[in-house]
Amino acid sequence: MALTSTTNLGPYEIRSPLGAGGMGEVYRSLDTRLDRTVAITILPGSFANDADRLKRFEHEARVLSALNHPNLLSIFDGGTQGGIHYLVSKFLEGQTLRERLGSGPLPQRRSTDYAMQIASGLSAAHDKGIVHRDLRPENVFITRDERVKILDFGLGRRTRAAAVTAEGRL
Repeated sequence: MALTSTTNLGPYEIRSPLGAGGMGEVYRSLDTRLDRTVAITILPGSFANDADRLKRFEHEARVLSALNHPNLLSIFDGGTQGGIHYLVSKFLEGQTLRERLGSGPLPQRRSTDYAMQIASGLSAAHDKGIVHRDLRPENVFITRDERVKILDFGLGRRTRAAAVTAEGRL
């Protein structure tokens, strides 16, 4: 279901489409409460009736909301309205690592910097017992100021020890 610029999801006004991926459609939106641009990812209607896809979408929201690190995408909110399931995240300007690599080889210093930022973000996730499981250039975003953001934790999993701790068994 493509949303139009006249669509509101709670206090969020859809402004324009940004793209689509395996887990959903992404839109540039306005958070009217805080007057800031955000990105909204919606679970397409065809997936909303698929219990596994819905579970993965909700799982990604929980995983990302548990993480707070400069190299990981920040989730601000999430919800359901009129059968539309959505996540609200920080709006990023830049391009994926895949797009950046399409412009030619990266200088060694830049490659090392990106690798260090990716390692830092993954380390923060691992410290919380979360493993990404789908790290690839399409899921690494480079902002205009050269900050790496790791995206798409839809396939992420808690390690067994972290899951047990989260359930209060340890």
